[in-house]
Amino acid sequence: MFSPSHEKAYIVVVSRGNAMSRTVLITGCSDGGLGAGLAMAFHQHGDRVFATARNPSKMVSLQALGIETLTLDVISEDSIKACVQEISALTGGSLNMLINNAGAAYFMPILDTPIHELESLFDTNTYSIVRTAQHFFPLLRNSQHGGHLVNNTSLAASWPLPWYGPYSASKAAASSITSNLRYELEPFGIKVTELKTGIVQSNVYANLAADEGNVLPDSSVYALLKDKIGAVMRGEHGLTPQPTDQWARAVVNDLSRRNPPVEIWRGATASIFWVTVTFLPRVAVGFILKRSAGLDVFAKRLREQEESKKNE
Repeated sequence: MFSPSHEKAYIVVVSRGNAMSRTVLITGCSDGGLGAGLAMAFHQHGDRVFATARNPSKMVSLQALGIETLTLDVISEDSIKACVQEISALTGGSLNMLINNAGAAYFMPILDTPIHELESLFDTNTYSIVRTAQHFFPLLRNSQHGGHLVNNTSLAASWPLPWYGPYSASKAAASSITSNLRYELEPFGIKVTELKTGIVQSNVYANLAADEGNVLPDSSVYALLKDKIGAVMRGEHGLTPQPTDQWARAVVNDLSRRNPPVEIWRGATASIFWVTVTFLPRVAVGFILKRSAGLDVFAKRLREQEESKKNE
């Protein structure tokens, strides 16, 4: 599983850095998430951080560091507009960096995915980055040394992963939008970076495991592989996540370069995944992904079931 940041909104956090520090706004910063990790890392770096989440009461760890918090819901136009006004008042009308980290996770075979779940996922993972880019653009443009837009997508954005379909599609769309924004914002001196996150410690796994409604329907045509798909839906990938603080420090270092990269691959399995999708033939990657998803096992079970029915 690829660790998404899953908050649907964010709260603003401010830390007092030195005169050369950046102003950095991060969405999806509830305690235990990737956004909170980034907020702490930027704060330690000496930047003035605006870390955000829908519910301020979930920002205790950041507040304990003396970081000021504001409320923002990334799926609400009104909430975003209000946050823009607050940030503008705090910074004098500019913002150096906007990090779209807020997101949601939902894993299910496409044939079993309710349309309303897909719409909700795209609203949070895809449309939200368009909303924030549109409304924060004036502040980024006013940045003295050029603004920087960072969108946290996922390794799942780089390849269609079986059983991750809804999530993978929403992140792939976010990746495409990010690439378009990179070209369209360049004339304004605004850099755009896509953060492709691998497996990182996050409360998203606990949330998936605790969601009793997150199960494969008994009527699913993939019921023969319910054991495997169920494990995916619960976030049981059998891999060791990278500690959040290590991941966050690496990302901050990447974004602090004089010429930051257009893509940042960080988190457990990120390097391996990059090599795989970059250098292996498409058919080879597809074979690997189908095997890892258990589709070969499913095909065998399906054939056996059909043969059994013929012999009845």
